[in-house]
Amino acid sequence: MKNFKIYILLLFSVNVIAQEINIKNSLSGFDNYMSKVLTDWNEPGAGVAIINKGELVYVKGFGYRDYGKKLPVTKNTLFQIASNTKLFTTVAAGMLVEDGIFKWDQPIKESVPEIEFYNDFLNTNVTLRDMLGHKTGISRHDMIWFQSDFSRKELFERIKYLEPSIPLRQDFIYNNLMYSAVGYSMELRTGKTWEEYVTENILTPLEMNNTVFSIAEMQKSNDYGVPYNEKRDTTLLYKITLKEDGAALGPAGSIITDLEDLSHWVIALMNEGKYKNKEVIPNSIIKETLKPGIAFRNSELEDKGYKERLNSTYGMARDIEIYKGNVLTKHGGAMPGFHSQVIILPYDDIGIITFSIGNQGASLGNTIIGYNLVDRLLGLEQTDWNGRKLADHLKSKELTQEARSQHGFDRIEGTSPTHKLDDYTGSFINEAYGEFIISHENDSLFFNFRKTILPLTHYHYNRFDTPDDEDFGKWSINFSISPQGEINEAVVSIDEGQVSFLKKADESLSSPEVLNQYVGKYDFAGSEFELKLIDGNLTALGTTNDILIPYKKHIFKVEKFDDLQVEFILENNKVSSLKYKTPSGIFECKKTK
Repeated sequence: MKNFKIYILLLFSVNVIAQEINIKNSLSGFDNYMSKVLTDWNEPGAGVAIINKGELVYVKGFGYRDYGKKLPVTKNTLFQIASNTKLFTTVAAGMLVEDGIFKWDQPIKESVPEIEFYNDFLNTNVTLRDMLGHKTGISRHDMIWFQSDFSRKELFERIKYLEPSIPLRQDFIYNNLMYSAVGYSMELRTGKTWEEYVTENILTPLEMNNTVFSIAEMQKSNDYGVPYNEKRDTTLLYKITLKEDGAALGPAGSIITDLEDLSHWVIALMNEGKYKNKEVIPNSIIKETLKPGIAFRNSELEDKGYKERLNSTYGMARDIEIYKGNVLTKHGGAMPGFHSQVIILPYDDIGIITFSIGNQGASLGNTIIGYNLVDRLLGLEQTDWNGRKLADHLKSKELTQEARSQHGFDRIEGTSPTHKLDDYTGSFINEAYGEFIISHENDSLFFNFRKTILPLTHYHYNRFDTPDDEDFGKWSINFSISPQGEINEAVVSIDEGQVSFLKKADESLSSPEVLNQYVGKYDFAGSEFELKLIDGNLTALGTTNDILIPYKKHIFKVEKFDDLQVEFILENNKVSSLKYKTPSGIFECKKTK
């Protein structure tokens, strides 16, 4: 505990003298080092920037920003910085704290009544710091936003469906959706989109004039990175498609910038929020981002005996650790084909930015290049980060290839689907993840989810699998049968568990015009009950209100009981009665009003 207190005091002490750095001497041999690591990892290109004493003292590109066209990386090459966007969102939210609109440590719902979590406990306890510090206990659920068309508002509204995996503040669970929700909360309170607020209050004052928020804006430039990944089980590089990958998630990862622009941001973070002698970020906000929230175990020491990185904690959008006795803050970012890292040594007045292209070399951006530069700039013995990580990477590739060769281990031979292929088709919907479509073409089923269409092959019984797609992965769809003997549900493993998608009824059955014809009072043997439209659902009023779920024309199921049905009888195009169908019999109820 004593050492931890000293560590905290170090974070907030101000009279620290940074050592002088001789960039030329420190980077002797660095070009050769970069050439080697790019070759070792089959990486097309990378970029590096170093900030010292409030200035960009080094910036250089290595390799290609477009491998196919052999175009070089420059200081102005635009890269997706992905999760390094999060600190921009945290600082922007902090500005609203300074204005008295938000509070760091009071329930966010007090400032944003519109937000709804899974239960009342979360509603009355989750704070802004919890959301920005990944302490809500809610799992990532990244497939909710990944390649989706959901708006930021729709992502915000889906939070209420996400059951916590662990209790609040018990441990660290990274969650991009919480950042999207904070960004939308800013919009609700300011009337400005997150992009507008960040541009006005951060990007413009920092003269980050080359920074954008979307792929479309990026492609207007003549200098941007093009992602090339390594084809699985080979060394062949292939170009992957640039996508507006969950644009609604912007506050968690949409900023696209270059080394020079991003250096302005790092300069301000290192200089108590000042840029060109003008305060852009209140220093109190920067200090809040560095307050430790969740501590991590010393896994590298415990698992492998490595002692370089110790006592890591997470604040808000910032990791804080002791690296070889030096206080270091950092955060990484990853999007398909792009990786970034921002490192700051606050008491040595050093900032480091690294960009890299290619998922196969993710470790270049988040460990290898950055820590090598820290060793060089502080005059420390250089740890062989490249050798360590490369050995792990090659072993992982070998084990993954071996694992894939053993797929199908649980397949039961000689089975067949229980239904005709047409019976499996339709739209299947989940309230959090949205919708996927199963179609039937040329004697095959197809799985259509998030702009990706993959063929389905019968595995056994009512399970169908897709191929193991290079980018979208392998999907297993297990169909369920209703008590009426119909395909009514599909269960899929997504993110952190199994997710149920219910087969969607004809949308016309949910229109108010259609539902209103069933509203009214009904009589059964002298007992009267009423059907009303409540929140868009046809509901039977009683001791417990029972919601009726559209099933087929004039037929509904009871939400709580899949084996119960309500069929409405029409005479002269008007509802005259309903039949309540149960396993024990059919009961007819006359409509009275």
